[in-house]
Amino acid sequence: MKSFPRLFTRSAALAALSLSLLVGVTGCSLTSRVGVTSDFDHSVNFRAYKTWAWYPQQMADTEGGPAKEYESFFDKRMRTAVEAEMTRKGLTQVDQNPDVFVAYSAKVEDKQRVNGGAPFGNPYYGYGYGYGYNRGMNMVSDYKAGTVIIDFVDARRKELAWRGIGQAQIQDQSISEPEVYRIVGSVLGTYPPIDNQARR
Repeated sequence: MKSFPRLFTRSAALAALSLSLLVGVTGCSLTSRVGVTSDFDHSVNFRAYKTWAWYPQQMADTEGGPAKEYESFFDKRMRTAVEAEMTRKGLTQVDQNPDVFVAYSAKVEDKQRVNGGAPFGNPYYGYGYGYGYNRGMNMVSDYKAGTVIIDFVDARRKELAWRGIGQAQIQDQSISEPEVYRIVGSVLGTYPPIDNQARR
């Protein structure tokens, strides 16, 4: 008679552990990693940039909507996030004669990911059997990817000095406010370029 409560307790504990692992995996998928790349003009001394302003020809609405005399929600989020990060970098926003202009562009795309299967398995989308120890099926899943590009344009030379690109899996057709801050923070986290930080 004592074995039943003990068995029940063990089963409940295993169920709770399984649920916690499932929640943990789900939580990670909702905060996917931001992939960041950047490129820059190696002749630029980025430490010389002290002030910045928005690029004069920056589009007011990057979502493709009808906004002309007003900003879209996304545009406001982007500008607020960039301005906050630039302040953390020690750059001062000015109305005229900046050292550098900042511009951005963004888009949301439908993409596919192949899950499972062997690394040397079927290269085509759909079901396929791999070879070796990790034999199994390749499953295709659809997801949305939000991409943000941030450009630094040298105000005096009118040339691109630095470009950062960030991409992350998002939940909806538009990049939400938390996702904007996460992507922008990751992109500007790579500025200034490392091999220019020692330049004086």
